Amino acid sequence: MSSKIKVLQVIPKLGYGGAEVGCYDLAHYLTENNCSSYIVTSGGELLKYVNKKKVKVIKLPVHSKNPILMFINFLILTFIILLKNISIVHARSRAPAWSCLLATKITNRKFVTTFHGTYNFSNPIKKFYNSVMLRSDLIIAGSNFIFSHINENYSEYLNSKKKFLVIFRGINTEYFDPKTVKQSEELKLISDWEIQKDKKLILLPGRLTSWKGQEMFIESLNLANKELQDQNFYAVILGSDQGRNVYKKKLLRLVEQYRLNNQVKFVDYCKHMPSAYKISNIIVSSSIEPEAFGRISVEAQSMEKPIIASNIGGSKETIINDKTGFLFDAGNSSSLSKKIVEVLQLDETTLKSLGNEGRKNVIKKFNIEKMCISTYSEYKKLIK
Repeated sequence: MSSKIKVLQVIPKLGYGGAEVGCYDLAHYLTENNCSSYIVTSGGELLKYVNKKKVKVIKLPVHSKNPILMFINFLILTFIILLKNISIVHARSRAPAWSCLLATKITNRKFVTTFHGTYNFSNPIKKFYNSVMLRSDLIIAGSNFIFSHINENYSEYLNSKKKFLVIFRGINTEYFDPKTVKQSEELKLISDWEIQKDKKLILLPGRLTSWKGQEMFIESLNLANKELQDQNFYAVILGSDQGRNVYKKKLLRLVEQYRLNNQVKFVDYCKHMPSAYKISNIIVSSSIEPEAFGRISVEAQSMEKPIIASNIGGSKETIINDKTGFLFDAGNSSSLSKKIVEVLQLDETTLKSLGNEGRKNVIKKFNIEKMCISTYSEYKKLIK
């Protein structure tokens, strides 16, 4: 095998989620460090931004859980590994991980997995299906929360031969920097979202799904309205329903029930998230189940914005409570409402201090370069 490290990352789709952006950033970082970098994916919005001269992209239906397609993927991956002389295969999701596991066994190559979520393990079959993420030579947990979750629930799949560690997910702090957002981008978004200048903006980013807590967020806005009585805020719920029409209709009915129609707007997608953060006064992450990492909390801090997040999962690790953001009791609309009212009434000096501390926190612990350096370092140890 040649001395140059050749890494093949496999991910179902290359969209805008945390795992996908991490895959994208690492792929480009590797090419800058004398490595060959490949991504196998079924598609996704981020594909058009991949530098194809540096990172080779191979399209396969690795998003599929169909056993026949998974077997075909295994055969093709085996061929790619041998043809390109791949050193390391890094799987970031369960379905493709099974194909990768077989391919690396047959070709005797190193296998790496990143455990990005808690996954449903309510029965033995699901737990066995998830266990593929623990059958690699190197298991990476994206947060201490995920590390603890694996130790508590999958201990039977761990042993001393496997290396198991935490590498925090990172974000691009140069991209999520308030100083780089153009005023024209801010003004366009303010116009598109029809935000009145005298209203403070509360932003709730995240796909529309019940565990993200949009219902509870709307309830908290109703409570905040009652306390403030002047309706001096406007809220944007930013995220696609991804075909969950029934859930979105439920949210719309709730907005109508609380007579918040003039204060709450639903937006499917925002092309430039730094602008969305920049024009907002408060960012909320209202998940009622634990976030594996809490990317929204990290991005908000990087943008020097006050973040209010549930006190469970990854957000507890990424936010220093009352210093870089605020935690509320998960699933409790009253607790969230109180925090919203409290932050809306903070003075500029306190907000500036909060923003500065938040950005320092992210640059120190959760920047993309640190994640890439740590992962690359572990790759090198694997093939020594």
